[in-house]
Amino acid sequence: MPQVTLEMSPEEIKDLIFQLPAKDFLKIAEEIEQRAETVGMMQLAETGFEEWNEAGEDIYDAET
Repeated sequence: MPQVTLEMSPEEIKDLIFQLPAKDFLKIAEEIEQRAETVGMMQLAETGFEEWNEAGEDIYDAET
């Protein structure tokens, strides 16, 4: 399937979304909220693994 690329600014996308019927707008808003929560949790989880990236912690890279 060919891929289509659109060049739109966030402001243009927002303007289009605000033109949707309320039912569609609310569905998209809910999906965006879920995605934002997932991204936030992933970013938070990344901080728990920062210590593994320290030079002295290369024990985690050893293959058995």
